[in-house]
Amino acid sequence: MSVEFQRLAALRACAILDTEPHPAFDCLTRAATLAFDVPISLISLVDAERQWFKSALGVNVRETARSISFCSHTIEGFEPMVVPDAARDRRFACNPLVTGAPHVRFYAGAPLIEADGYALGTLCILDTKPRTLSAGQLRLLGHMADAVMHAIEAHRQKLELKELMRRLKGHSSERAAETVARRA
Repeated sequence: MSVEFQRLAALRACAILDTEPHPAFDCLTRAATLAFDVPISLISLVDAERQWFKSALGVNVRETARSISFCSHTIEGFEPMVVPDAARDRRFACNPLVTGAPHVRFYAGAPLIEADGYALGTLCILDTKPRTLSAGQLRLLGHMADAVMHAIEAHRQKLELKELMRRLKGHSSERAAETVARRA
């Protein structure tokens, strides 16, 4: 089984793709926008053919093709990735997100690493002008990505608890029906 197959299985196990917006995630993108003074911040989950945004501030789309995703590059490692000027970076200079709207020049993304070590996506910040981050800012971005992962894990645990409660309720209903049937 390939690493990418396992990574995608871990992503799907979180049951977070294509879910409704949630205040916990939106709070984290707002905090990133303010902390780094950028116009765009995203919580991006990298699926097989797309990157889907659990939270997006500064753009009006919910997903883009993985083939043009900066975040696909970020999830290849365990450290934040910084692109100071995308127009001067040969990997991204011809990217439609650079040559057209939203005219990305700066990108910094920290991978969202789950418990088994798979990078599910990123917390990323983007700007329309070139820039850099200090070592302290990179650490902050990493800590914020950890907070995103905690929110994803809380979402997954909540779904598991709901499923357990549903099963328990169904099991107790079956036992009650058996008790009634025995008494009849």
